[in-house]
Amino acid sequence: MGTIYVAASKANQEWGADVGLGKNLFKVGVTDDSPETILEGFAGQTDWKVLKSAPCEISEEEALAQLSRKEKAVDPLYYPKLRGAVGLFKVTIASVENSMLVALALDGREPPKNFKVKPADIGQYLINNAVK
Repeated sequence: MGTIYVAASKANQEWGADVGLGKNLFKVGVTDDSPETILEGFAGQTDWKVLKSAPCEISEEEALAQLSRKEKAVDPLYYPKLRGAVGLFKVTIASVENSMLVALALDGREPPKNFKVKPADIGQYLINNAVK
């Protein structure tokens, strides 16, 4: 049984904003080991932090294929700085927000007045869409 994780790197997000990808770049992967060991030096960055993780029964290829139907995967061959790093996704905050609002509406609850998407919410959104 593997672990699916979502991670973010501040330096990678700044790079994404500089090259026109936007700052909402997140790494999604599945591993049997600790995600921190996999992320060490991933895409040339060393400041990766795991936002959310959960146990899963699917492989990384299946999770990434499922998630790429919903969110835009960053092509590692197009950006040489990524060094072939697979599993980076450009997330639209509006999609995450809409998903959260629909979930609240289905539960019969009102959204809070200071409703704001947090990085952990983005992580949960990506995991939910990758595992479904």
